[in-house]
Amino acid sequence: MTHGAKWHLWHGCPYPALRRLESLGWDLEAEASPEETKLLGKLEEFIVYLDNNRHFIVNYGDRYRHGEPIASGFVESAVNQVVSKRFVKRQQMAWRPRHAHNLLQIRTAVLNDQLRSYVERWYPSIAGEGNHRLAA
Repeated sequence: MTHGAKWHLWHGCPYPALRRLESLGWDLEAEASPEETKLLGKLEEFIVYLDNNRHFIVNYGDRYRHGEPIASGFVESAVNQVVSKRFVKRQQMAWRPRHAHNLLQIRTAVLNDQLRSYVERWYPSIAGEGNHRLAA
């Protein structure tokens, strides 16, 4: 039984998903009508996005089976709060994709109670100073 790209992404397997999507791109290139050329461009953008973020693709099937959250609503809410706060103060802020991504990573670490362990790994001297310096 062969699985599609969506199944592979859902189960945290980006490489087979990328192979399936690239294969679809080759099929589209062979025909190349104007609509298919536009679709091919979007497909190529999606492939680049997945390839650049393949390390962050999680196994949602496994998360679902273990009762872990699989929705991103809480992350989107956190981002909306930060963005709204910036605009209410009339502090026009240019969001760069890398900075937005880093913000999401930090927010996710906080929500998963992992921020302390990350900071202690990045700055080992903090870990030895006791718990009073680094409140999660």
